[in-house]
Amino acid sequence: MTRARLSGRGLYAITDGPRADLRDAAAAALDGGATLLQYRDKTADAPRRLREAQALAQLCADRGVPLIVNDDIELAAAVGAAGVHLGEHDDDIAAARARLGADAIVGVSCYDSARRARQLAAAGADYLAFGAFFPSSTKPAARRAAPALLREARALGLPLVAIGGITPDNGGTLVEAGADYLAVIAAVFGAADVRAAARRFADLFATTRSRQP
Repeated sequence: MTRARLSGRGLYAITDGPRADLRDAAAAALDGGATLLQYRDKTADAPRRLREAQALAQLCADRGVPLIVNDDIELAAAVGAAGVHLGEHDDDIAAARARLGADAIVGVSCYDSARRARQLAAAGADYLAFGAFFPSSTKPAARRAAPALLREARALGLPLVAIGGITPDNGGTLVEAGADYLAVIAAVFGAADVRAAARRFADLFATTRSRQP
């Protein structure tokens, strides 16, 4: 597997589970400027998930955008995804590296914990995700993080992802605090016009300046 380099900054669009127009919606998000795409589906329908992940892997390969698979290392390997995103109850970074190869992108959830971020950075994570920063319809009970955590984490030298209830109206504050990527589910894939919604997020990175430490 050839490493798909992170582009540096932008919208990290995360799919919202089973939907008949998944590929078209993902294509619209990429057309709107998403620089990373994550396939996220928590159902147990393995054959459908494989078909969908394969379709998104081809779409992302055609567009030159990395596809990250949520939680599932084996699915990421099966479709040749660029990498995997791991939460606190998933396999560890070493297991992902052993299965996907040294060049895979392995992202990790750090929630509201600077300590966890330091540990996972030392373990070889490729990016660190923090949140939820705002109330989230996807995870209503998610732990809450403060923007100051992004400023603190800049010292770790890895790309930082902000997630949780992010909209075009509040996302600029997180970019300003140091987020390299805004990870968004509902505000992109729940929008009537996915492409336009993605463009609004992408535009934040052109208009909002990150405050470096």
